[in-house]
Amino acid sequence: MYAVIRAGGKQYRVAPGDVIRVEKLGTGTDGQVNFPDVLAVSGEAGQIGKPQSEARVIGEVVEEGRASKILVFHYKRKKQYKKLRGHRQAFTAVRITEIAFDGQSFKAPDQPKKEAKPKKVTAHAEAEGLPKAHAAAKGSAKKKSAPRKAAKKAAPTKRK
Repeated sequence: MYAVIRAGGKQYRVAPGDVIRVEKLGTGTDGQVNFPDVLAVSGEAGQIGKPQSEARVIGEVVEEGRASKILVFHYKRKKQYKKLRGHRQAFTAVRITEIAFDGQSFKAPDQPKKEAKPKKVTAHAEAEGLPKAHAAAKGSAKKKSAPRKAAKKAAPTKRK
């Protein structure tokens, strides 16, 4: 099942589990986003119909950011006119979690939670028998270098 929604002046074909980048959205409660403009919904056996007011598409915010920079360069030859501007469009990445239509609800499978990677423990810390948390903190500390020798002074100049 899929639906066609309107968000940010553009139309998107979405299915449960899809991740789409839309114009910057004000996030709803707990990162949930509701798309009220549902233009079309596919039913069973490939039928497509215009939904009544009961169709709804719900998603969750995955990421917010800004796209890569594009340069806008205005130039008029022989007129000494040049203007260069850069632009980065803000976006919100939304994962579609549910499409509900005509008493049916199609949900996306749950995403597994990512686990944090454990800190690396150096061989030096294991040899000393330090606990892992202490070893990770100690391994990241900067080592002090040997003190520098004083710089040589310049030779005195002769005065007449």
